[in-house]
Amino acid sequence: MRKNSGFTLAEVLITLGIIGVVAAMTIPTLMSNTNSAKFRSQFKKSISTLNQAGLMAQAQYDIDFAAISPCTDATDNPNSRITICGIFNGTLSGHVLSATAPRNNGEAYTPHGTTAENDPTGYPAVANRMFLTMADGSLLVFNSQAEACTVAIGQAASTAPAVCQGLIDVNGATLPNREVVCSDGTVNGENCNVPADANHMRDIYPVVFHDGAVEPLTAAARYVLTTSK
Repeated sequence: MRKNSGFTLAEVLITLGIIGVVAAMTIPTLMSNTNSAKFRSQFKKSISTLNQAGLMAQAQYDIDFAAISPCTDATDNPNSRITICGIFNGTLSGHVLSATAPRNNGEAYTPHGTTAENDPTGYPAVANRMFLTMADGSLLVFNSQAEACTVAIGQAASTAPAVCQGLIDVNGATLPNREVVCSDGTVNGENCNVPADANHMRDIYPVVFHDGAVEPLTAAARYVLTTSK
């Protein structure tokens, strides 16, 4: 007679155990890389949208961020008052602009900087915060008191007035709501690079408005914008 052969229960359990160990080691890395690519792509898309808004303001209304005065409220429009709120209302579609923070599972939006106790770079004081939710879900937080946002020729964007700083949270109020950092844990590290892991590649990217442009404010944000991986 022919004897059928197969795997014993012990062999099956050992194989499943090995597969489980490999999965436990690789799945977190794969998920981190996926989130990293998503955050990078969304940041590039968001900053492109904001730069297009600056160009449209110049073309349609002959104004830019250098000409703005503080916002009156979220309903400003460029035909009646030249403000950063007015520029966005006049050039963007499908957006929501409000002085009230968006909520995540009932909790008001609370971003964090390089430590859980610190606000991220560019996050304005409580009284002056404006929240712009863009059509794709990205969140821009900026200072309602922004005015005269300009940079001298040849100077770095970071020399713009502090009120011209803000941040982009690429996935809105959804966690982790933490600022992107260089490999050394700082936002402006020397020879900054941002590893594609959850400890460095995060969802908050500081930006600065000046003249007709929107640029990354920190070395970490610049690295993400200018690299492909």
